Amino acid sequence: MSETQAPLKDTDVYALFEELGLETHTVAHEAAFTVDQAKAVREAHHEEGHIKNLFLRDKKKNIWLATVLEERPVDLKALKGALDARGNLSFGSSDLLMECLGVIPGAVTPLGAINDRDGRVTVVLDKAIFDHNAVHVHPLRNDRTTRIGSKDLVTFLEHAGHTPVILDFDALTADIAE
Repeated sequence: MSETQAPLKDTDVYALFEELGLETHTVAHEAAFTVDQAKAVREAHHEEGHIKNLFLRDKKKNIWLATVLEERPVDLKALKGALDARGNLSFGSSDLLMECLGVIPGAVTPLGAINDRDGRVTVVLDKAIFDHNAVHVHPLRNDRTTRIGSKDLVTFLEHAGHTPVILDFDALTADIAE
């Protein structure tokens, strides 16, 4: 997102869903800043495909958004190798998050790619999310959750100019164990 452009909002995302013909369902809830808080406000019909998002950077200022199933442990050292990161991976600052994805901590979402107009962020999706028909994401705010088809998420990302890298985190974990 360039400094002169305001970040798009959830209403822009909903309009894009409609424009792309993507079937989604959004519910309002108390703001959730962590996975545990999200679990506490979760609606009964949100049964599958819950994710978490890791906004990461390396010492060369490469930036990634890794979207994985919420219960998956992520070894940053192993992920560093899979991403060919330079130096250790660390979490991006809240300022960098707002600058790149137009969201605050706690509202991190792959849908934020719509605000990365400069293409600075590489979106990485856990291959296992495609074991679910749908995933639940924040629509650029953390007091809403949107159910979107897993394949429709890819359609959205591609439309936003961010063809995702699909990474088999199970294999990554297996490499760690060996």
